[in-house]
Amino acid sequence: MGLLKSLRFRIFLSMLLLVVTASILIAVVTIYQYREEAQDYHRERLQRKETAITKNIEYVLKNTTYPIETENIPLIFKNKIYEIKDVNNLEIYFYDLDGKLLKSSRASFLKDTSHARLPREILENLESAAEKRYLEEFEEEGQKYQSSYFYITDPSFKPLAILNLPYIEDDDLINKELKENLTRMGIAYFLMLLFAIALAYFLSKYITRSLNQVSEKINETRLDKRNKKIELDSNTTQEISNLVMAYNGMIDELEVSAAQLAASEREAAWREMAKQVAHEIKNPLTPMRLTVQSFLRKFDPSDENINEKLAEYSNTLIQQIDTMSSIASAFSTYADMPAQQDETLNVVRITKLAIEIFNEDYIYFFSDEDEIISKFDRTQLIRVVTNLVKNSIQAIEQKQPENPRIDVTVSTNEEATQIIVKDNGIGISELNKDKVFEPKFTTKSSGMGLGLAMVKNIVETYGGGITLQSVEGEGTTFVVSVPK
Repeated sequence: MGLLKSLRFRIFLSMLLLVVTASILIAVVTIYQYREEAQDYHRERLQRKETAITKNIEYVLKNTTYPIETENIPLIFKNKIYEIKDVNNLEIYFYDLDGKLLKSSRASFLKDTSHARLPREILENLESAAEKRYLEEFEEEGQKYQSSYFYITDPSFKPLAILNLPYIEDDDLINKELKENLTRMGIAYFLMLLFAIALAYFLSKYITRSLNQVSEKINETRLDKRNKKIELDSNTTQEISNLVMAYNGMIDELEVSAAQLAASEREAAWREMAKQVAHEIKNPLTPMRLTVQSFLRKFDPSDENINEKLAEYSNTLIQQIDTMSSIASAFSTYADMPAQQDETLNVVRITKLAIEIFNEDYIYFFSDEDEIISKFDRTQLIRVVTNLVKNSIQAIEQKQPENPRIDVTVSTNEEATQIIVKDNGIGISELNKDKVFEPKFTTKSSGMGLGLAMVKNIVETYGGGITLQSVEGEGTTFVVSVPK
């Protein structure tokens, strides 16, 4: 489930990042495009002004009464330079071919020494330019400028002077348009972002819905029950359909494998059980056979003690027959336990009733409550308690401590009811702890070792569990936990 939430979040986040990234990229491209257009606009505008001013200059030169020479430029354009400036809204500077200022449209040019002479590098760049035109771009106090330098010629195309047109790149209008455009784009992309959030939420939920169903089914998959297949909707995507088909195929294979495994386990269990029963039955058969053989060899009808010997032989046979009957009963009890009956009963009362059948005075019962209600089969609950107590009694008899004690405690919490049986008997070694619940395992000289296996089987049938804590030579504690 955490993986699906992570996938849904990734899909949701990816779509949002896609929209945000696209918005940022488009904004960056828009700003870059506006700057490129601004540069092209200023460049073309300056060229248009150059063309217009050049035509005005040519017109003045054609209609002047002064000789068209470099030194007469200040006289020729004495007043005309201001008219040209006003018409084109651009300052005009005339320099001689050596870079010395001849005439300026600025009335205070005598006080401004910054334009008195052109720098040497400008003259060199102008002379080396193919079109005899040089454009200088610079920035002062955050304001961008373009300054154009080119030759004006007389009617015979002989260089007459150098014309300088300083141009201020006024971006106020373009920046205003850019700001308005970005504002409109921002509003549009904000609305798009809200739409993308809603779309991403529902889309991610739709994509992970089928995956969530598959995840829940996988979590519910068990070997001990029949697992349901997932039914596909008609609008399920191809990828999800392939995943569901693979899951359904796995369920079919799992059922076949589980059936084969269960059959194999049952066969192996019954084979082991048969070996154990055969072994246990052989034990009393041997003394019975020897007893009968001895009776046949020593039988003398005239013996005055014949009745006593006959009674002795009979008792020996009866004891061995009782042993065989006990073995058969234990095997029958384990292999054919009655079906469970779900009863609502008081675990405290039934447990106390179960231990009252024992005569040992060292068995103590404890419970914090007088009534703990749980669902359990009454007969099987008594069987669980009696088997655990009987096991503890046998452990104490093997050790024979000075102060034998068995504590049976019933407690409860929010989820389960617990029955705890604790003794100070011989305990269980670390080597045998993992074997005590096996059907054929026992450390006692008699019995088939089916008691604890039967207890474990009963408890697990009710969805519970049994655990043990034991220290060899000190005692053992069994804890049975059954869900309420």
